[in-house]
Amino acid sequence: MKHRIYYILLALVLVSCGTDSSHFKIEGRFLNLNQGEFYVYSLDGGSAALDTIKINGGRFSKQIDCDKPQTFMLVFPNFSEQPLFAVPGKSVDVKADASHLKEMEVKGTSDNELMTSFRKKIANASPVETAQTAAQFITDNPKSAVSVYLLRRYFLQAVNPDYKKGMQLADILLKKQPENGQIINMKKSAESLRNGAEGTTLPSYSTNDVKGNYVTTASLRGKIGVIYTWATWNYESQDMQRQLRTLQKQNASKLAIISISLDGSKRECKNVLERDSITWPNICDGLLFEGQAFQKLGMTGVPDNVVIDKKGKIVAHGLPKNELIERIKNLLK
Repeated sequence: MKHRIYYILLALVLVSCGTDSSHFKIEGRFLNLNQGEFYVYSLDGGSAALDTIKINGGRFSKQIDCDKPQTFMLVFPNFSEQPLFAVPGKSVDVKADASHLKEMEVKGTSDNELMTSFRKKIANASPVETAQTAAQFITDNPKSAVSVYLLRRYFLQAVNPDYKKGMQLADILLKKQPENGQIINMKKSAESLRNGAEGTTLPSYSTNDVKGNYVTTASLRGKIGVIYTWATWNYESQDMQRQLRTLQKQNASKLAIISISLDGSKRECKNVLERDSITWPNICDGLLFEGQAFQKLGMTGVPDNVVIDKKGKIVAHGLPKNELIERIKNLLK
């Protein structure tokens, strides 16, 4: 009986001390936001779908499935996003002011505290100063998951990507993280995009789509073309996809679209396509960031996009959602 009581008490102590090894806990508080909700998804595709975090009395708490280190993105009510670096069995405390989300503070793990420090440094910085600060951070912290995020965010998926600098920084990271598939793929994409950026011709590529139909980039010729990436676990990419659907219905004879799904499950991919009435060719090989279409066409993440003119020339890459829609509308005029 004594042994049984001992084990029960031990279990209670372990539960109270933190999170088990297959979960990551987010908790904290918001200033100037008493009730509401925000969202979280895995930037690496490690979690199945978008999840909701409720705010009550300005506070929130959420335990998320997490069996390996990964980068989560928090999506706030104003649709701004901030990264969070998850470690199985760990918990973090988030403090944010709803009117100054760029200054969010996160304590609990070294990477999140490094990101908090970076946020403070760039709070009032210009885009050029921000990129310089990011480059210095990556150089100083080549083992950090934060550096991988900054490489993607400020050099490879920026409004004006700097692929040459991105490849140099990727080499720095690979010396300390030689087995990191994300960095390897980003470098491959940067190498491709450096030779196929704005003003160059879109590479020829053909394969079968998720329905088994033949699809080729040649089908984009003669129209304004868009190729983009999306995933069922990425909210921003699905929102972009729905806006493209509306635009394509209005300009079916002038606009051609091909999408690349970064889902591991073709079934989940098909379900969302049917739900949102997406009818253009969609490539989903189940290989996530290792997919041939993703790498051949120079994509660097999700969401990502390439815009092509009627002659097959790339006129834009990696545009934010609103800029993408506006750019397409201007080209269609």
